[in-house]
Amino acid sequence: MIAKALTRSAPLAALSLLAACATPQAPHRASAPPGHAVNVGIIAINDFHGALEPPKAAVAAPDGKGGTVPVPAGGAAWLASAVDKLKAGHRNHVVVAAGDLTSASQLASSLHLDEPAVGVMNRIGLDFNAVGNHEFDRGWKELQRLQNGGCEKNTRLQPCQLEQFQGAKYKYLSASTYKRDGSTLFPATGLKSFGRGANKVTVGFIGLSLQDVPMLVSPDEVKGLTFGDEAEAINREVPKLKAEGADAVVVLIHQGGVTKPGKPDSCEDLVGGITPILDKLKPGIDLVVSGHTHWQYVCHYGQSGDGSQILLTSAGVYGKLVTDITLTIDPAKNRVIAKKAHNVIVQSVGYTSGRGDVPNTRLYPRFRADRTVAKYVAAYVEDAKDLIARPVGKISGPAAKPSSESLQGGTLGNLITDAQLAASRKAGAQIAFTNPFGIRAPLDPSPDGTVTFGQIYAVQPFNNDLVTMTLNGSQIYDVIEEGLDDDGVKQVLAPSAGLQFSYDMSRPSGSRLVSLTLNGEMVDPTTDYRVTVVNFLAEGGDGFSTFKQGTDRVRGMIDNEAFQQWIAAVPVRKVPEEERTVKVGG
Repeated sequence: MIAKALTRSAPLAALSLLAACATPQAPHRASAPPGHAVNVGIIAINDFHGALEPPKAAVAAPDGKGGTVPVPAGGAAWLASAVDKLKAGHRNHVVVAAGDLTSASQLASSLHLDEPAVGVMNRIGLDFNAVGNHEFDRGWKELQRLQNGGCEKNTRLQPCQLEQFQGAKYKYLSASTYKRDGSTLFPATGLKSFGRGANKVTVGFIGLSLQDVPMLVSPDEVKGLTFGDEAEAINREVPKLKAEGADAVVVLIHQGGVTKPGKPDSCEDLVGGITPILDKLKPGIDLVVSGHTHWQYVCHYGQSGDGSQILLTSAGVYGKLVTDITLTIDPAKNRVIAKKAHNVIVQSVGYTSGRGDVPNTRLYPRFRADRTVAKYVAAYVEDAKDLIARPVGKISGPAAKPSSESLQGGTLGNLITDAQLAASRKAGAQIAFTNPFGIRAPLDPSPDGTVTFGQIYAVQPFNNDLVTMTLNGSQIYDVIEEGLDDDGVKQVLAPSAGLQFSYDMSRPSGSRLVSLTLNGEMVDPTTDYRVTVVNFLAEGGDGFSTFKQGTDRVRGMIDNEAFQQWIAAVPVRKVPEEERTVKVGG
């Protein structure tokens, strides 16, 4: 049994800005005279994904010389200290999240059904969380267990392995997720008030998932649920919150965008699923805390109820950043009169990988690990340590996508699909595909080339089954086009060895595939081929609906087991460097 939380240690001093919106803020006061503005600090995270330990990942931050410096960041204990520091800077504060706190997690959290990720958020003091798509990965009944606690077994793993799970102290919000009777799966909104009398202010929160959850989760896990239009749900709830006394309205939504590289403090060239939602909002929203795209930004967009623009934020992924937001509220006029935000890097500990050293930097504050959270995490890591550290084999060098948000699979996509092809040869497989968004971490071996099970699991944490099916050549053309078209986010499917294709994004949507060959021969539209993908894709996930047409299906081993076997089969598995997908235009 894990010991109860102790009083947390005091965090470090001064924070610096990564990106800031320069809207003036009323000065902080110990107490505000009647009629004076009241500041409320909103501390926001998103896409934590059970990152209990530092994820050996860096934030590219300005170095003051026109370039960037990699800052090692993340880890639950360091995130706790950063949140504590931000709380200390706000007399009035609330901690919120925009979804995907659990699932696609580090092994120590995943093996324990993400109970420790919930436990970390309880200790950080989270108040509200919008339900993300990955929070449905184990089914909505298991998600309700995370909220309510208990040890009901809803998956193949055993709950409550280390402690009697008490559930989340924070509230999940789901304004646009409906059960068969029309009620929402979790409450649509929440309220939090600060101060008394003439200085009392209330902030209302609307939390919701993205409408595309059914495309991102296996159908069985969301059976009986309906995911409605996000903007309609938000617009419905705003007047209700106002009627309940909300002076400010904040949206927590697991949907996001991507901004122009190098401009995290601007909505210039903002694209992604969040923009059509924002464009349909009626006046009344002051702040939107977003997520899902794993991008970092703080910017202004559209128009809020007071005529100013909506403040839009996102804090990247894995707890590497936390957003410090200030809303200045006039309690007499019941409205926000100023707002600002900046993203703070949660600099933790330096690390070494096959890519080299990423040391700490003095350019940004470094946080100490919160002792209580570190002790709590250590118990779960200890329980999983032998499995995490177990060597799988050796590879010839680092394997990764071009970037963590890349639309291509890169060398790691090549390695994964070759493993899946080898594992499904007995089912007749000739081709394997993987989706870049399903590749969750780079594979960085130790200096001698060794990779561990913990690293393999970080790359593929979903435990998807391999499915081999028959598709004709025309269907293969179609499914590749689905990743290139303008319907949804673009992804270039990563193919196995022998399959190559080129594409031109300047061509009209639906006709961007230029060439497609298998072992040097053009793929024949009328010929049948055996194709392997994970069951998520086989069920049409990520918008690849053509895979649902596949016939003669054979279910195979779990994806990360196939990956392990492929690496372990030879003394050193060479990382395939060849280009299998080539962009020739656009």
